[in-house]
Formats: sequence, structure tokens, C-alpha cells
Amino acid sequence: MCEQQQQVTFMEMSKNKGDHRSRRRCMEEGRVRVDMSGMSLDSFPFLSLNLATISNLDLSNNNLESIPESLTARLLNVVALDVRSNQLKFLPNSIGCLSKLKILNVSSNVLRTLPKTIENCKSLEELNANFNQLTVLPDTIGFELINLKKLSVNANKLGFLPQSISHLTSLRVLDARLNCLRFLPEDMENLINLEVLNVSQNFQCLENLPYSLGLLVSLVELDVSYNKITSLPDSIGCLKKLQKLCVEGNPLLSPPMEVFEQSLQAVKEYLSEKMKAGQSPPKKQSWVGKLVKCGTFNGKIGGRPRGEREGFIMISEYRSIEGLASPRYMGLLSPRRLFSPRKYLTK
Repeated sequence: MCEQQQQVTFMEMSKNKGDHRSRRRCMEEGRVRVDMSGMSLDSFPFLSLNLATISNLDLSNNNLESIPESLTARLLNVVALDVRSNQLKFLPNSIGCLSKLKILNVSSNVLRTLPKTIENCKSLEELNANFNQLTVLPDTIGFELINLKKLSVNANKLGFLPQSISHLTSLRVLDARLNCLRFLPEDMENLINLEVLNVSQNFQCLENLPYSLGLLVSLVELDVSYNKITSLPDSIGCLKKLQKLCVEGNPLLSPPMEVFEQSLQAVKEYLSEKMKAGQSPPKKQSWVGKLVKCGTFNGKIGGRPRGEREGFIMISEYRSIEGLASPRYMGLLSPRRLFSPRKYLTK
């Protein structure tokens, strides 16, 4: 087994010029790629290789139930760690020693929590924890992972996202669909680089969206489909860069359906008009000053003619979960539908 793994290691290194000197230089510089995916491993095997020379480690598609603490602590130069599709019940606390780690994929395991020490992975840019059994994320995860650009936690059991998430100022993609989210953090305005937000399919749980969504100045795609939302925040009308809005499967009353049937620009104008008219609840009026300060709201309606097409809206007639459970609509909840590319409607 060790011999086979060692062969895999050097096969990866041989792609870099293919000679002995090149392989040696890779080891000295800590640029060794080790691929042990799909080898039916039940435990992490012994490697004669110096673990500090590994930059990419792929242990995906095995049967691992744990990763030794001592082993993880020695992966000092690892940049990408892939342990997806195993049987991991927890991650070692020593994962916090991986100060150079940029990409961590722990999806498709049976994790219930993430270790608090993950906050010490200061270089982390991408965290994929999809398809686990997570019920909570570390409370202070957003205070430390200042370089995180993509956070994927879909298909878990999360009831909420920690308030500290709003401090992930480098975050570009936040995917939290298929959970049990009942609310989103109120103060999301610090997510100035967020481009994609997906909180869809939190069935019968998510009823309201925070007003601070209107301060997500970089937001391009927003998917809130298949929730229990009756009204969109007026501040969404201030999202100048928004190009895709998916709201199907919600019992929406505001904006009314006839507005959604026109275009995304019509929705923005409706919400901006509502804000300008001061129809927002008093407790939300304080947000208007922030919106003006950030340049997302100027008190005017739209910037383009109503007839000009902008963006995409995905809508459909709202159906209750009971209705969706009938044989007629079971196809709506199939994995193929839920995770296939979405079709967006245009005017």
C-alpha cells in the first residue's frame, strides 16, 4: 500500500519537468501533490514522505472516519486539502495549525460541527462543507477568516448563521441553501464583495430577509426561492449590480406578482418607489441614511427606461409544501431538479 501511494506521489511530482532534480526541488520547496483518492482507505496510512513537503493532499472518496491529530499538525505547507466523500464525524483540532491552507473541502461526510480552531486557518479562501449534518458554525468564524472568498454549507441542518459572518469582508459567494435557516444576520452590510447569495430551499423556515441586503453593493445574484417569504425588503431596489433574482416558491405579496412578471428593473423601481414614499416600517427608516451614504439609494426611481430589459427574474405560482408533496409535484424536489442549472425567466 505504501509503495503504491509513494508511486502516486512521485507521479504527481513528475509532471513538473519529469526528472529527479525537479522532484527533489518540489520536495525542498514543499510543492508535492499527493493523490490517494478512491483507494478504499479506512485509516490514514503511513507515509515515508516528509509531510511538511506536501502542498496538495487529496484523500477524497475513501472510508476514513477520522484524521489523526498528529498527522494534520505536520502538514505545515499544505495549501489544498480534500477529504470529501468519506465518513468523517469530526475534524482534528490540529487543523488550526494549517496556516497556509487556502482550500478545504470536507463535503459529503457526517460532520455535526466544525472545530473552533478552524479560525486559525488565516489563509483560507474556500471552505466547502456541503452535505454534512452541521447544526451550527463556530460563533466567531467570521472574525478570523478574513481571506475567505467562498463559503458553501448547503444541505446541512443549520438553523442560523452566526452574526460574525457579516465580518467576512472578502466573501464573494455564500451558499446556504437546503438548511433550516429561520433568519439571516441583521448586519450584512460589511459583505461589500459578496456577489452571490443563495439561501433557497429552507423550506417553511425562512420568513424574512434583513433590510441590510440593500447595502450589498456588489451583489449580482440573489436566490431566495422556496422559502416562506411574503415580502422583499424595499432596500433590494437599491442593488444596482443585481442581475439575477430568484423568488419562486414563496407566498410573496410585495412586490405583487404582476410586477415580477414585467422585469427585474420593474421590481427595483417598485421597491425604490415604496422606499421613497416612506412606506417602510419606522424601525427600518434608519437604513435609508445608510443606503444614501453607500450610494445605493438616491431617492430617485430607477436609472433606465421602464421598457429596457435588465437582469432575470425566476418566479412561479406559490404552492405549499403539502401541495408539493403530491405526486404531481414530487419531481420539483428531486435531486436532479434541485441541483441542476436554473432556468431564468426574462421579460
